[in-house]
Amino acid sequence: MDWSGGLLAWTAGFAISIVTAPVGVSGAVFLLPVQLSLLQVPSPSVTPTNLLYNVVAGPGALLRYHRRGGLGGRLPGLLIAGAVPGVVLGAVIRVFAIPGPEVFRLLVAALLLPLGLWLWIRTLRPLHRTEGPDLGSRPTVLLALAVGTAGGIYGIGGGSLIGPILAGRGMSVARVAPAALACTFVTSLVGAGTYVVLAAVAPGHNIAPDWFLGLVCGLGGLCGGAVGAHLQPRLPERSLRLLLGTLAMALGALYAVQGLT
Repeated sequence: MDWSGGLLAWTAGFAISIVTAPVGVSGAVFLLPVQLSLLQVPSPSVTPTNLLYNVVAGPGALLRYHRRGGLGGRLPGLLIAGAVPGVVLGAVIRVFAIPGPEVFRLLVAALLLPLGLWLWIRTLRPLHRTEGPDLGSRPTVLLALAVGTAGGIYGIGGGSLIGPILAGRGMSVARVAPAALACTFVTSLVGAGTYVVLAAVAPGHNIAPDWFLGLVCGLGGLCGGAVGAHLQPRLPERSLRLLLGTLAMALGALYAVQGLT
């Protein structure tokens, strides 16, 4: 890859993370079209490359949130406890079963499109809204397990699914975002390591990450994530919820198009 490709990779990681970090969504999922279409990363290598991006980019936003005390409470631990075994399972499924991505993309679209619209309606409705009750420990862990498995298979950030679901139940985005990003970081670290091991024991599957691209995109995301997390407390909750709803609908539309073409 020449310098122009590296600059494109850094810029894409930086710009996407500025927008996604304030609401706890990993930019990796929005990097997929750039990696597949412009940077010519082959599949399934794009999945561990996305996970590597999350590992490098994550600390920028997480450090900001930690300094403000945003990583306290039970929620980050519950999400990590469920998502870590899920991402290992998902990586094994991706390598040895390789389910059809079209079905998965359509299922994600069917979930995120109405969920994003619901977030918009709930936010714009001129009624007093209080934070909804927690799901409870077991449902939260099971939800994280399902999302972690999907992330292991397709390299998507868990926050892109967990964030809209929890926010849709009324949980504040300021509380959800740090926990979702922490979950994405830990599961991406485990998932990327799992793919490296599987690449060594299952040669010929083309599942090793593109190290250069993952690192360059990740460095852009590291800087952009720090900026996005810094901006979050300066944005009203209403704006954050509308942004999360918009990202959910954009992601759902992206997967719908990919699944139908």
